[in-house]
Amino acid sequence: MKGSTQTSTGWLVAPLPVGDPVSAGLLRQYFEDIVGRYYDRPTTTSEIDGILAEFPSDCLAPPAGLFLVGYYDGAPAGCAGVRVMDAAAGTAELKRVFVRGSARGTGGGPALVTAAEQAAREALGAVAMRLDTRKDLVEARALYAKLGYAEIPAYHDDPYADHFFEKKLG
Repeated sequence: MKGSTQTSTGWLVAPLPVGDPVSAGLLRQYFEDIVGRYYDRPTTTSEIDGILAEFPSDCLAPPAGLFLVGYYDGAPAGCAGVRVMDAAAGTAELKRVFVRGSARGTGGGPALVTAAEQAAREALGAVAMRLDTRKDLVEARALYAKLGYAEIPAYHDDPYADHFFEKKLG
């Protein structure tokens, strides 16, 4: 696949349009997962439809963004997006990092984040990557710390974010 990254853990990460049906399906699962965890209950179809409308992923499309899909054992199993935050400062933002439950523990998180960092540097000209997450997403916070992200002060006031990270891209 053009622009793809093959990892030693068996993951293949490649760009895919954010509007592609595979991308849309992964985004839907991403929101089902994080919303369900936030409310500690299963989400409804109408809730997810509303969230997808309220929080569109259009910013993850060229020219100022990119959406990546991770394939494990040949099947779509995760995603990550990156968008330009501040072109003058060379700052990008990591968004929508998700690995399907059945593929967790296989190296997908690091594969997706590493591919997003590479895309931010090479395709978007970024020198730093920022992200936000929540206190209940402990696995995500541990992953970002393991990959060299440091906690920083809040850079926006989204009520669903309470941990903010940044990494200089070398």
